[in-house]
Amino acid sequence: MKVNNLHEQALAIGLSAKAIRLRERLLEVTRNAGRGHIGPALSILEIIDVLYDRVMQIAGPPRGQEWANRDRFILSKGHGCLGLYVVLEEKGLLEDLDLSQICTYNSKFGGHPESAFIPSIEFSTGSLGHGLPVAAGIAKAGAMKKQNWRVFVLVGDGELNEGSNWEAAAHCVKHKLDNLVVIVDYNNMQASGLVQEVLDMRPLREKWEAFGFETFEVNGHDCVALEQVLNMKSNGLPRCVIAYTVKGKGIKIAENSSIWHHKAKITTQEIETLKADLYS
Repeated sequence: MKVNNLHEQALAIGLSAKAIRLRERLLEVTRNAGRGHIGPALSILEIIDVLYDRVMQIAGPPRGQEWANRDRFILSKGHGCLGLYVVLEEKGLLEDLDLSQICTYNSKFGGHPESAFIPSIEFSTGSLGHGLPVAAGIAKAGAMKKQNWRVFVLVGDGELNEGSNWEAAAHCVKHKLDNLVVIVDYNNMQASGLVQEVLDMRPLREKWEAFGFETFEVNGHDCVALEQVLNMKSNGLPRCVIAYTVKGKGIKIAENSSIWHHKAKITTQEIETLKADLYS
């Protein structure tokens, strides 16, 4: 399927009742925080929800032997953590932590996820280009220990400008890490402009395939398609799933808008405007 068709489908696809509910909660949390990366969080909501709800094997709270055998997820584009937080809350993986207190004094929840404070966060992220190298190490450790758990890492398309990703990719292929899946949030935007204008990484699929990854393309807001491709069995190679998404998906005034990449101050009125646009 042509790339432009996948982008168009990502923009056009509707939202389920659950997708709307998660977005409502995300906006409530953002109102409490008074700041945040709304656009990046909305582009990855379906990806993270499908991972935790339909793909990854996770049993019990973040402790004990069952938790030790879990599949791992790393949100390398840590600034999109609002999307991760609301999914973890939905799945009951925050235990007694109160997400409503995000970004307040003594809260465990900040503008980037921190594993020291939230047990269900695998690795603290925020400095871009670190998630895939760490995920590769975790996947290698699992292979050496002959464990069956898998490692999923979600990176941003702009984040692929960081060379550390490609060093890690070469490492993944050399060590045949077929327990690792890289997911690229391809919303075609980054903080300072369109991806192809800042540093064009196209053709992206061919790059991953040249490194030796089994590579797929998918509409990143189509939960059925995401579930299908993320649950595919490996053929002995690490995998890359390029998920075509829309920055700010579901809120028309925020879609494909750099204004909502990040705002250091978000008013209650702005949140109400976003919620009204979500409902329309």
